[in-house]
Amino acid sequence: MINQEYMFHIKVKRGEVGRYVLLPGDPFRTDLMAKFLDDARLVAHNREHKTWTGYLDGEMVSITSTGMGCPSTAICVEELIKAGADTFIRAGTAGAVKDKEDEKNYDGAICIAAVRDEGTSSHYIPIEYPAVADRHVVDALSRAAGKHNGNYLEGITQTKDSFYGEVEPETSPVSHRLRERWTAWQRGNVVCSEMESAIIFILSSIRGCRAASIMNFNDLEKTIGIACDAIRILIREDKNGIV
Repeated sequence: MINQEYMFHIKVKRGEVGRYVLLPGDPFRTDLMAKFLDDARLVAHNREHKTWTGYLDGEMVSITSTGMGCPSTAICVEELIKAGADTFIRAGTAGAVKDKEDEKNYDGAICIAAVRDEGTSSHYIPIEYPAVADRHVVDALSRAAGKHNGNYLEGITQTKDSFYGEVEPETSPVSHRLRERWTAWQRGNVVCSEMESAIIFILSSIRGCRAASIMNFNDLEKTIGIACDAIRILIREDKNGIV
């Protein structure tokens, strides 16, 4: 068991992050998200992991960037849990899967589960174990989206390892396999594709934490506002013993 005051990679210690954490991928995006918190301060920035901590409705809330892909995301979430966090909302960008017109017709997607089309989560638990979001966090996101008149798909995301395997499959020696699998996700009603949700859901499930994702197609600030309002809902209901 590794035991140290400051986490190796995210460089925070217990007491510096809240139990509620927003997880963008991009460290530069944390600066924008921090403007949605009260009294936000920069806690740490090491490698791709940048952490701000502030308050929503008087409760400590943090923002930590995961970097791109499941390996760095797994490190980030593991260390946040060691530092005391237990509720995570991934707020990032994604591409539509079933119908590219969805990117014009919807603000984004609220993810209830993830296709484990990545390699990191299999280092934690066999592939048969599902990557599912916490129903209370999903419900909070759905209610918050309604408050903002948000038009968000709800469904399954594909979490992948290769960005260019999606957008330029023809350049790969296994292009036939990539195209075949993409068609399967479309026919299976997968709503969006990104690179982090599956490991966040897997780690949260096996560590006894809560997580969900809200993915942006169009209006990033609207999506961030919804994520923050979902945390407000969870703060209120956690205090009242509802969830």
